[in-house]
Amino acid sequence: MSIEVLLMDNVKKLGKSGQIVKVAPGYARNYLLPQGIAAEVTEASRRRLKKLEAERAARAAEEKKAALEVARKLEKLEINVSAQTTDGTKLYGSVGVNDILAAIEANRGIKLERSQIDLADNLKEVGEYESKIDLGHGVNVKFKVVITSENVPEEA
Repeated sequence: MSIEVLLMDNVKKLGKSGQIVKVAPGYARNYLLPQGIAAEVTEASRRRLKKLEAERAARAAEEKKAALEVARKLEKLEINVSAQTTDGTKLYGSVGVNDILAAIEANRGIKLERSQIDLADNLKEVGEYESKIDLGHGVNVKFKVVITSENVPEEA
């Protein structure tokens, strides 16, 4: 026995927003309906879904516009980081996402999230590295990280 509900939001392994799906009555009654994720199939719920989709589309357009604006500010970004090295090539520590975020904020005045930086692993040697920033909505910016050696005075 199952009932039909109209999904108001995407539900993993069940369906996408706007679909009519069959689910167990308990699942609908105890989870989907109280959370507002789904509604009973009525004309009013269909109108509400259309209104929600229009609001989401407008919000997504605004967010993409903001992401494109940030992308223009980050064009041709090159991050220069100087770090202490052991032999001129290997770093004492490493240059990670937090170092890159701090450099971007100091250089361009733009605050980003850790999850937006695509850095496979911490950088541990002097050199040039390419990476990208994912601003969401399909907007990506490639940038270059240049790590230079900071000479350490030798102890006598």
